[in-house]
Amino acid sequence: MALTLNQVIPNTELVSDNYFNNRTLSNKVFDIPQIDNFDLDVNTLQSAIQRLREMAEYGLTTVAAADQATTNLQKAEMHFIYAYAHLLSGELFVGLPGTAKGPVLSPAEHFAKALTELDQAIALQSNATEKLIYTLFKARVYYNLGDAQQARTFATAAMANPLLLKQQAFDGQNGAANTFQTYIFSSTTNEFAPLPRLDFLDPKYYHTGTIALDQKPISYIKAEEAYLILAEIQASANDLPGSKTTLKNLLTEVIAKRPIISISDANETRNGGNRNDYPLTAARVKFDETDAERSGYVLNRKAGNVTVYQVSGTKVTPTDIDAAATQDALLYTIYRMRQEIFFAEGRRMTDLGIKFPVSQTEQLNNPNVKGAHLSAQIPTFIPLNRGMDDFINNAAAGVVTMKYDMNKVLVSNKTAKEIFPFIN
Repeated sequence: MALTLNQVIPNTELVSDNYFNNRTLSNKVFDIPQIDNFDLDVNTLQSAIQRLREMAEYGLTTVAAADQATTNLQKAEMHFIYAYAHLLSGELFVGLPGTAKGPVLSPAEHFAKALTELDQAIALQSNATEKLIYTLFKARVYYNLGDAQQARTFATAAMANPLLLKQQAFDGQNGAANTFQTYIFSSTTNEFAPLPRLDFLDPKYYHTGTIALDQKPISYIKAEEAYLILAEIQASANDLPGSKTTLKNLLTEVIAKRPIISISDANETRNGGNRNDYPLTAARVKFDETDAERSGYVLNRKAGNVTVYQVSGTKVTPTDIDAAATQDALLYTIYRMRQEIFFAEGRRMTDLGIKFPVSQTEQLNNPNVKGAHLSAQIPTFIPLNRGMDDFINNAAAGVVTMKYDMNKVLVSNKTAKEIFPFIN
């Protein structure tokens, strides 16, 4: 799981408008976004997900069968991991085989397999908290399927524990360090730079002691998602008051209770690579050229410690939520919150409607791979030429302006088949 997330997080964050590759040995074209099936990173990501699936299946069909001491809890966790591999296959790729060299399954087929595995995991699991985690995971699968009724049912059930959280640990001493922590904090030479309007959320992963011993976990299931799913279902059905209540409950019942810490990030440079104009002081931010100036988004890291949101953070306030007077305004608020809350967790690319193609290596070894599987899904409304990451920094005025407010772009294209599962 750790090694799989080490592929999922950096690659998907680069494709999205969250982070820009400003000076690293990681992918140089995902920022465009340019996603080719012959790209080494596409194959490495696919291999990681399929290896996870194969290991879970091997554990269930071979190890558990041979070892009578295997417990139901262990089997439940393997079914869950099996489901997670299928979920990633469906969320991140236009299609992937579900077995070694097997037919290429559509995202919907992978989601169906994930549900089957989750039902088995729930039946075997006796821990109440883990059952709720699997329940929330089912809500995420139904969200991807656009099934509002089922997504609502399982999201509401998961809200029984407002601080529900499942994280993946890393081990810097034994070859499983948090790669994204290295990119955004621990390394002195690598630079993943967040879009300036998301600067306040970086770094989500950091070290304060010995690097190898201080590898921060990645949250990949958390209660915030249940509230966001329910709020989007309500907004999509034009229940604006209900959606607003759900979002305000999310702020007070969940995010306000998540841990924060104050750390020194004085070594952060942001610059010195592909572009050298990232703001480093407390510049004001405009989400696009029509937006009003906003303060508090870009932090002056040389002036002292900065606040780090270890699980979730957002600048959205109850006032912002109340001000959303239309369905479009509320959907905009929801997707802005999704972006901020799931920041650095590999979720934004899916919200943008982008998917990877099947890799060339798979194509060369699997006759089931056809032409339709070899092209990435990049919706026509996605700006190219690194437009999603672009901004203008007027240093003299102390204002940095994003070229695109991608949440505004998403809402303007809400009927596109790749996005907004409950609108289509």
